[in-house]
Amino acid sequence: MAKKAKKHKKHEEHIPESWLIPYADILTLLLALFIVLFASSSVDVKKLSQLSAVFSTVFDGGSGVMDNPSPVETDTPNSETLSAYQEDQRQLKEIETDVEQYIASKELEGKFDTKMTEDGLLITIKASVLFDPGQAVISSKYEYIAKDLAKVLNLKPKRSVVVSGYTDTVPTTGSQFSSNWELSAIRAVNFLTLLVNSNKELDPAYFSAKGYGENNPVASNDTAEGKAKNRRVEVLVQPLVKEDGSSYEQTNSK
Repeated sequence: MAKKAKKHKKHEEHIPESWLIPYADILTLLLALFIVLFASSSVDVKKLSQLSAVFSTVFDGGSGVMDNPSPVETDTPNSETLSAYQEDQRQLKEIETDVEQYIASKELEGKFDTKMTEDGLLITIKASVLFDPGQAVISSKYEYIAKDLAKVLNLKPKRSVVVSGYTDTVPTTGSQFSSNWELSAIRAVNFLTLLVNSNKELDPAYFSAKGYGENNPVASNDTAEGKAKNRRVEVLVQPLVKEDGSSYEQTNSK
């Protein structure tokens, strides 16, 4: 009896590979992820070069992602610019602290005010502390304020200091001044003169005075309280460096 023919072995069942992500796609995804991380974070260039070398090894010796890098702007100039501006602001804050300590020591709260502005450190003094109504001569009992402030303003490096006078809207009829504008200007000049003459170390070339009269009020002139706030003398200590790193145009620098 003839032997039955051996049955051929079934072909090994083919394993579908549709569920596998091609190797090239994995590499592409890794590279894309790396680029996204690079674009969205602050990266140390030296460390990035080291990472590039690792990727080059993984990619079978292919060229590294940093072989032909796009120009990368370093932050050194910006850091230096920011540092100069921040240092200048820090010095202005120190001056403000000195003034505030002086205000506290003399119990002048409510009569003095300090504020950091884009134009520098602004020191505001109520006119009632310095002058009698309608007068531009500083009261003798308050002359010490200008003398003490002169010590604080002995700055190194030197900075421009602008003294500005302001009034309320009450007319100067019957007084020695033809207008509030003139009154405010003379008050500013008189305070500035006493300020500079009180300290021989101050350079007059860095000081100037302005009068604004009833213009630029800080409160309503419809109330007595508002008028009192508007009658003031402002001392502006100017910065040396702008936020963009350029030199601040000093009002009175030589």
